[in-house]
Amino acid sequence: MSKRAIILAGGLGKRLQPYTLVLPKPLMPIGEYPILEVVIRQLAYNGFDHLTMCVNHQAELFMAFFGNGDKWGIKIDYSIEDKPLGTIAPLKLINSLPENFLIMNGDILTDIDFNDLYQTHINNKNIFTIASAERVEQIEYGVLDSNENSKLIGFSEKPKLNYLVSMGIYVANRDILGLIPLKQKYGFDDLMNTLLKEANNPSIYKYDGNWLDIGRPDDYVKAIDEFENNKTKFLKD
Repeated sequence: MSKRAIILAGGLGKRLQPYTLVLPKPLMPIGEYPILEVVIRQLAYNGFDHLTMCVNHQAELFMAFFGNGDKWGIKIDYSIEDKPLGTIAPLKLINSLPENFLIMNGDILTDIDFNDLYQTHINNKNIFTIASAERVEQIEYGVLDSNENSKLIGFSEKPKLNYLVSMGIYVANRDILGLIPLKQKYGFDDLMNTLLKEANNPSIYKYDGNWLDIGRPDDYVKAIDEFENNKTKFLKD
């Protein structure tokens, strides 16, 4: 059975400037590879044989570097947006999507088992599955809890807050396409709110391994170090 993946690579990468003034974020190097090449090699290793890149900003660079995917033994084609459409609306431009397909951002460093995520989604007959990770946020201030009379009723000194966050990796059923407007900006948040409103709740796939989104300079530096120190963990091919 053919396995399809959609890579979202149309953003401007503003949070990672000044690095992204020259290269789009998914082409930023992690060691000797662009981070998107690491993603492609991981997907090929996990049995994905058809990859579509949704591109807009500097689309020609992606097409020149990755071509048709022969180098990695995977078919690569491109869906070009004439304007930024967000994270979900680009799916509406892609023809012949299979019943289930993986969607992910092109700037993620992780050692998640993409095949297990994909099969879990299919086995559970989910409409949408969100890969998630726990994150701890350190608040750098004393946090005050007050009542309606502006009296202090509780205090925490620099508390740590735990969150379950989206990793920017999803598996979707084709049924979501009917919810997406054509050629209008429509993001992950819009789709989640639509599905929740319809009581068609997405599923969560919890993952406790390595995951970094290189959207900020600090995270980009961490990703470089992680990859250099654990290259075989990320690239098993």
